[in-house]
Amino acid sequence: MPATGFGASAWPRLAALLAVVFWGLSFVATKLALRELSPTTLVFVRFALGAALLLGILAARRAPLVPPRAEWLPLMTMGLLGVFVHPMLQATALTMTTAIHTGWLIGVIPIWSALLAAIVLGERLGAVRIVGLAVGFAGVALVVSPDGSLGGVVRMSGTRGDLLVLLSTVNWAVVTVIGRATLQRLGPTRATAAATCFGLVLLAPLFLARSGWRELQGLDAAGWAAVLFLGFGCSGLGYLLWYGALEKLEASRVAAFLYLEPLVTLAAAAAVLHEPVTGTAVMGGMLVLAGVVLVQRRSGSALTE
Repeated sequence: MPATGFGASAWPRLAALLAVVFWGLSFVATKLALRELSPTTLVFVRFALGAALLLGILAARRAPLVPPRAEWLPLMTMGLLGVFVHPMLQATALTMTTAIHTGWLIGVIPIWSALLAAIVLGERLGAVRIVGLAVGFAGVALVVSPDGSLGGVVRMSGTRGDLLVLLSTVNWAVVTVIGRATLQRLGPTRATAAATCFGLVLLAPLFLARSGWRELQGLDAAGWAAVLFLGFGCSGLGYLLWYGALEKLEASRVAAFLYLEPLVTLAAAAAVLHEPVTGTAVMGGMLVLAGVVLVQRRSGSALTE
């Protein structure tokens, strides 16, 4: 008789939780690594390690390493936006803003996804989702504002990093829409590995132009620990754990774990980086999460499914 109830879903839930913990810690690890590495070197090495892990897993499974030619264009687009643009935006942003702000602002990705779905796919937002959008963006304004005032939002000198993080969230929402069909056709491991390799091709000239290998020579033990964690943990194992959970559990149950990500970042950044925890940022972050909850709600009979 097959296992049912919590016992049957315990390991997938744990996998989803671990993935979220990895991703929540990623902003703290990135801040640590950026003390010694440039954004270009960090991003290239991180995804080189992640690609090596994913390709190794594919080889162990005897799965094809080269994707079909028909998938190259969407995979190259995913590599450009998801492996080149997205992490470069975030790494550059983290040289100017805090990991705590980044963790809160990353939460708006579902809000952008809902807007894109409405614009591109013609999905109806409904009153509840529109309220969620308003609440979420109000939270963003509080997080971005240095002093909780509207004037703080428009002071570019104090918010450039936060604005780059916000730009990265829009970018990732686009990647999600573009990559959904490819992920379904190839499977998450093959698609992620191929997109990562295409992204590395774009990153390599920047890494070589900066002589990034020279930066690695002076990296201390803490720096290497951060880089290895980002590469193998966040860019490799995190994706495998997350997609493994999605194979066993309903997507809505897995997605609920994402609400914990900014809280993981908050605790780790305060403990490890000694970043200040301001009431304004926490209030804004909570509004962002509340907005996301409302945006992700279904209307009518769909709520009972």
